[in-house]
Amino acid sequence: MLTANPGVATVPDSGLFTGHTDIGAPRQAGTVTFDAVAGAYTIGGSGLNMWYKTDSFHYVWTKMEGDIALSADISFVGQSPEPHRKACLVIRQTLDPDSAYADAALHGDGLTSLQFREVAGEVTHEVQTSMSAPRRLRLEKIGDFIYMSLAGADGVLHPSGCSVRLPFKGPFYIGLGVCAHNAAAFESAVFSKVQLSAPTREVTAVRSSLETVTIASGDRRSVYYTNELIAAPNWTPDGAALLFNQGGRIYRFPMGGANTPTGGDAASFPHAVVQPELIDTGFAVTCNNNHGLSPDGVLLAITDQTKGGRARIYVLPAVGGIPQEITPFAPSQFHGWSPDGRTLVFSGKRDGKTGIFSVSTLDGQETRLTAVGGMDDGPDYSADGKWIYFNSDGAGRSQIGRLRADGSKLEQVTHDISNNRFPHPSPDGKWIVFLSYAPGVKGAPPDQEVTLRLLSVDTGETRELVKLYGGAGTIDAPSWSPDSKKLAYVRYQPKQ
Repeated sequence: MLTANPGVATVPDSGLFTGHTDIGAPRQAGTVTFDAVAGAYTIGGSGLNMWYKTDSFHYVWTKMEGDIALSADISFVGQSPEPHRKACLVIRQTLDPDSAYADAALHGDGLTSLQFREVAGEVTHEVQTSMSAPRRLRLEKIGDFIYMSLAGADGVLHPSGCSVRLPFKGPFYIGLGVCAHNAAAFESAVFSKVQLSAPTREVTAVRSSLETVTIASGDRRSVYYTNELIAAPNWTPDGAALLFNQGGRIYRFPMGGANTPTGGDAASFPHAVVQPELIDTGFAVTCNNNHGLSPDGVLLAITDQTKGGRARIYVLPAVGGIPQEITPFAPSQFHGWSPDGRTLVFSGKRDGKTGIFSVSTLDGQETRLTAVGGMDDGPDYSADGKWIYFNSDGAGRSQIGRLRADGSKLEQVTHDISNNRFPHPSPDGKWIVFLSYAPGVKGAPPDQEVTLRLLSVDTGETRELVKLYGGAGTIDAPSWSPDSKKLAYVRYQPKQ
């Protein structure tokens, strides 16, 4: 048996890896043994955690450059009271405890996530997969992106939907790590059928990942992914499902399950496969990203351009049915329901000017609320119905503004260099989420490096929630969970 010393140690006859060391300052020195016949590494490690701004664990590694894939079957040794012990496939820029890194982390309780620290010394974030306790993991570096794939009992790897842009500069360390998640404990895991290989690039075919983020922690979760383009999730008022647009149709995705890609083997994962359900929208088969559920969840507002090729707003039963036209004038783009469900707010172009309008769901009478020289778009009601938040480029770049529901008291809310769009107030009235583009980006294009940001209604302060590759389609529609604790969005992958 090879036992690590506190410093860097070599791993003779290990086949793939050249060194092993304790990262950080675990109380107990880590160990590693290699069974050349079985091709298995048994790694033991102490360490408080691999998280926040610094890591403490045992690492078996080799130094590499370029694109690479690392895969292994992973199983923990023995029973443990610690649900968050971790066995990981890891890429690190350096061996420093605060290094930039990404890993595919299997936890003791089955939770599996892509963890990452984008810059040395910053906090760690993660994207969780909805699949629990996979048998095999793969971590791939392709260009500036890191991807995670998973396999169930059959050992066949499928993309997880989890990825992140994280450029590594020059040589980096790649290998296997074990963390006890308890400074006083020591945990072990077996990594078998370990492979270092060229990337498969299968992961780059995943176009869209439907994700949620917890507001308090920033933890993210990929709940559904597909090779198709999907957009604009709505959370149902009962929290049971998400609605989204795909190919001009509206789909319902039940929450709480796991999924595999189309054609995947459901039996290879421990949970039932969940696939989206098509909502019948009658003749309206060219729906765009502007749709949303009424506050009671009974009705669905959609924007469709089947009639004459121009966008109009319709309302139909949320379970599906015949659409009823609300706005005969076009173009009209739905964006939000009033809390009492009697009024819709939308953006429309009338007399050559794009502005904010409201319209009664009872008689279809529309009222213009803004008529400035710029582009006013993306309106949504505050939880109490008193304010309408929207974005406008009247100041030269797109900023978030608000006005009273009757069109009075126009105010600018954000004053920064970003181009800010798609504001959505939270149901509890505490937050406004919006999407920020880089200063030079015009309009709301897709496939951009963007940031989801939160604005506190009480203090006016903003903070970063998620950095992602997205844009149009990410949060075009209201996407808060009914308890205001989470937000749904769509993250996209660039074409490689």
